[in-house]
Amino acid sequence: MPSFHLVSLFPDFFQSPLSTALMGRAREAGLVNFSFHDPRDFSTSKHRHVDDRPYGGGPGMVMQGEPLAAALRSIEQPGRILLMAPGGRPLTQDMARELAQEENLTIVCGRYEGIDARLLDLFSIEPVSVGDVVLNGGETAALAVIEAVSRLMPGFMGKEESGEDESFSHGLLEYPHYTRPEVLEGLPVPEVLRGGDHALIAQWRRQQSVQATLRMRPDLLNAAPLTKEDVQTLAEIPRERPGRNLSFCLMHYPVQLDAKKSGASSLTNLDIHDIARISRSYAMGSFHVVTPLQDQLRVLDEILRHWTRGPGGSGNADRAQALGLVCPAASLDEAVAHMTARHGIRPRLVASSAVWPGKGKGQAHKGPLMTPQEVRHWCSQGPVMLCLGTAKGLAPEVLEQCDGLIRPVRFLGYNHLSVRSAAAILADRILGDYC
Repeated sequence: MPSFHLVSLFPDFFQSPLSTALMGRAREAGLVNFSFHDPRDFSTSKHRHVDDRPYGGGPGMVMQGEPLAAALRSIEQPGRILLMAPGGRPLTQDMARELAQEENLTIVCGRYEGIDARLLDLFSIEPVSVGDVVLNGGETAALAVIEAVSRLMPGFMGKEESGEDESFSHGLLEYPHYTRPEVLEGLPVPEVLRGGDHALIAQWRRQQSVQATLRMRPDLLNAAPLTKEDVQTLAEIPRERPGRNLSFCLMHYPVQLDAKKSGASSLTNLDIHDIARISRSYAMGSFHVVTPLQDQLRVLDEILRHWTRGPGGSGNADRAQALGLVCPAASLDEAVAHMTARHGIRPRLVASSAVWPGKGKGQAHKGPLMTPQEVRHWCSQGPVMLCLGTAKGLAPEVLEQCDGLIRPVRFLGYNHLSVRSAAAILADRILGDYC
């Protein structure tokens, strides 16, 4: 029988929601218990103040540590202590299951700009967030935690399986539900649900869960326990593929040869093959290879002819498809013109660099420093060309032409990846598995 200890400046906030519907019945039956602890009751100020201005200046007020500390110490068995805060660990169904095993849970409802940070050193407090939003206070968020945890308690739902046959319970969103009448304003209930074949119904519901998750929360699919049938369902779903708007442009000129000199580099067979295969794997557009050197263009033509029209292609159709994406170009302008003709609109240029932009780094660029998610958003709006540099990286004159710069792949440490390795990582970060 869990006990929730709520530390809040507004304990009256909880009266109605904790006395209504399932929660009210569970409370009456003794399945859940609540106690309330108002920090104002522990204030040493004659006006019961519990907030003050922040050190260092800035807007708003901060909840003082002394009244909060006293309120927490007044709880005889606090159990795990949660602080509702937008910067905390996200509340998930797995976390709710974890918390449901506790006998006592203390929930601190923050207000104002937050609590005095020293409380996190004095107590074992776990910040928890219910979403990437800012609320007036932690009370609303605390209710979300209470409901998510309580409904997992034996007897709370009435029918035990109800709590585990819902969204997130199996890593996927829930399937749609229908009830009478059989036809609502011309829309019938799906026939499979009226047929009485429980195996077909279970299969249909699983397919609907997979489809709903892809449509609304594709990020969940990365951790969901997918079956072979689920993968087949995903493969059959028609959807927009932003990867079609994204093309790599491998620059061999102009590139940095050393800290002060730019020039041309030689193309390599491995880069051409691997980046072409990456482009094919992620359903991307044409892969542009830029070099002004005629001997290099001849080498590239021989590689492509062998694998697309010669003996290499006849024995390896997959490789031929990948190399068929390669478009030679003598300059970046030529590559841009080719992509413009293909899409009917000039592509946005995004530069990739192994060096974080800064003064003295030769990293002048006019556009924003972008995350992979922002580049993906651009892909959903129109064509994007992602420029990759060989040798020591893209020359400053290329960076100046670009509309954005994607941050380095490994900017916190060693960052000397091969260009083909960086291409694979960037494609996956921008497009992921479900594009």
